[in-house]
Amino acid sequence: MLNEAQRWFAEARFGLFIHWGMYALYGRGEQVLFREHLTPSAYRQRAAEFNPQRYDPAVWAALAREAGMRYAVLTAKHHDGFCLFDSTLSSFTSVKTGARRDLVREYVEAFRGAGLKVGLYYSLADWQWPAYFLGPTRDPAGFQRFIQYTHGQVHELCSAYGPIDLIWFDGAWPYPPEVWRAEELLAMIRSLQPGALINDRTGLPGDFRTPEQHILSSPDQQPWESCITSVERHWGYHAGERIWKTAEQVIHMLAQVAEGGGNLLLNVGPKADGTFPEPFVALLREVGQWLRVNGQAIYGSSRGVCESISIGRQCVVGSTVYLHVLYWPGETLHLAGLDNRLLSARFLANGKSIAFEQAGEHIYLRGLPAEPPDPWDTVIALEVEGTPKPFPWARERLWQGDAGRMADWATT
Repeated sequence: MLNEAQRWFAEARFGLFIHWGMYALYGRGEQVLFREHLTPSAYRQRAAEFNPQRYDPAVWAALAREAGMRYAVLTAKHHDGFCLFDSTLSSFTSVKTGARRDLVREYVEAFRGAGLKVGLYYSLADWQWPAYFLGPTRDPAGFQRFIQYTHGQVHELCSAYGPIDLIWFDGAWPYPPEVWRAEELLAMIRSLQPGALINDRTGLPGDFRTPEQHILSSPDQQPWESCITSVERHWGYHAGERIWKTAEQVIHMLAQVAEGGGNLLLNVGPKADGTFPEPFVALLREVGQWLRVNGQAIYGSSRGVCESISIGRQCVVGSTVYLHVLYWPGETLHLAGLDNRLLSARFLANGKSIAFEQAGEHIYLRGLPAEPPDPWDTVIALEVEGTPKPFPWARERLWQGDAGRMADWATT
């Protein structure tokens, strides 16, 4: 259950994930150190070359706002162990190597100043520590020092940068939460940042779930967020990535997370110089243009209430059911299962009214154009009487709940 300080998360729907670190120098993804079995000492030496002179987080924040994003999460430390913040516990940081800058501080100040919620990612795994690989059994003393280091760095992040809205852990594998002393870690965060949300990747439940590279809503109404790359595979910058998600794909994902009551955290891997790849900038601007017209059918929405797969997606805001018509039906749209009296129907983009008929559980929208007004996602607003609710048969998918509820229908 979210507290008042965290309620923004359930309304945001769209955020920016930023995987950035010295691995961008290689241009081969965020895990190049491990996947190419590079020598860790040689890798550390290259930190002197990481000097992102074109890094301007105010530009990043402005692009996020233009895209309609409401929050961001930056990798303060990824699995390679390089820190983008000023840590007293490590010399392998952006402050003590080539950049000579606290890149996290600049990010926090810029995004907070732009009115965006601020999140920090922290990898529990750290490939600079042999003790991480040996584990608590083979190197108990070294692993204990590693755990103290991990807790100490999280303490630094939670105490040196003002209010942090979200802590995004990763890399707990292969150890269970008790090895990480996760309960103690989360209690420390709660004491230092009582308004911060914490994800579910310490091995403990956390405040929200984090399906990766797919969209899967929580069946128990728990908050959730799907993190998805904007390219085909990598999270960190890869110069060889050529397949970028289109604005249409991202808009369809937004419709899907809105229908399921979750968020989309769309990732970018900035270049080593601190700039976003141009295809991503273009993508953000296209999505933002669509959201400026249709955002009321995304932000602050709750889950859809009835069957709509044949036309696309749906979500609810107040007494309005928003249909995200992804599969244009032609001149007549048929919707079944909504157990409310329909008061009006209109296109969201231009406000034009739509003629309709309602007979019991069936709603027919008539006189639609032959082609969709919006080729990506035409949103139709249905104003209904009361709180939108489904007929009993439409509360769940066919394969969910008691299939016997469909028996009478099968005899008709």
